[in-house]
Amino acid sequence: MASKKSIVVGLILSVLSIVARSATTAISNGKTELKLDFYKRSCPEAEKIVRSTVDKYISSAPSLAAPILRMYFHDCFVRGCDGSVLLNSTNKDAEKDAIPNLSLRGFQVIDAAKAELEKQCPGVVSCADILALVTRDAVDMIGGPVWSVPMGRRDGVISLKKDALTNLPSPSASFEQLKSSFIKKGLNMKDLVVLSGAHTIGTSHCGPFATRISKPTDPSLAESYANKLRIKCKPGDNKSLVEMDPGSFRTFDNHYYINLRRKRGLFASDAALVTDAEANSFINSALASSTSNSTSWFFTEFGRSMEKMGTIDILTGNAGQIRRHCALVN
Repeated sequence: MASKKSIVVGLILSVLSIVARSATTAISNGKTELKLDFYKRSCPEAEKIVRSTVDKYISSAPSLAAPILRMYFHDCFVRGCDGSVLLNSTNKDAEKDAIPNLSLRGFQVIDAAKAELEKQCPGVVSCADILALVTRDAVDMIGGPVWSVPMGRRDGVISLKKDALTNLPSPSASFEQLKSSFIKKGLNMKDLVVLSGAHTIGTSHCGPFATRISKPTDPSLAESYANKLRIKCKPGDNKSLVEMDPGSFRTFDNHYYINLRRKRGLFASDAALVTDAEANSFINSALASSTSNSTSWFFTEFGRSMEKMGTIDILTGNAGQIRRHCALVN
């Protein structure tokens, strides 16, 4: 029989274990938990500094919100949310040098936030966390959803073009390819549908959908819409920009799903969503939402999926590093 002393010690250890668990925040990737108050002591003004930087840029150029949001997707889908998409390479072999990433914009916002944080808290706040915060704040500033951003990510030191080419979903992907890509990242069908809703803002070059408008027109694309796109995009044109959500590309709302129903999804990957019954059920839920409302189903679920995506293959603890400059490994 155990002694009274051992029983008491066991109880104390159990209580301490419960307290330790309750002090850890919110979102877990199955291995390590991130914390909403991660920088509470080491850099208490971190979120305010990032927000102030984002405000400076987005207030003068709201169109930056869309490419920053895209940048975060492209970071998390390649080697996880580790800031590796921000790294430069002397031989042009980094993630940002891959064709899908050549049109990424907004790096200056990340760099500016990092520079301010390095003045206040040198070597403390990771570029991966900065990118997560900048994305949330940029979307919020243009009237989009708001979500929690638990922190504690560390920065990756590897960034390879081939990884981006392998892991990023193609704009010409079929439904099965999209589904497989998301499942590999721990995301489900609802995540696929609501995160695709990010195409409600921003623009695209002509290249990613060029084959859809070359005659005969892709049957999943409305002919009237294809004719309008042909006016904008002549054969071989990859410089002109077109709205990803025609009629509402500056507003974060559910209009993207309205266009899907009208066969006006810009990419083949957009049109692919309406080919699946389960995906269609989520599209219906998004369509039933208020057009642009913080309490709508679409806004709520988009935020939840962004929180979930932010935990993909994160580096924590002693893994990775805290970069002094987001484009360079220490």
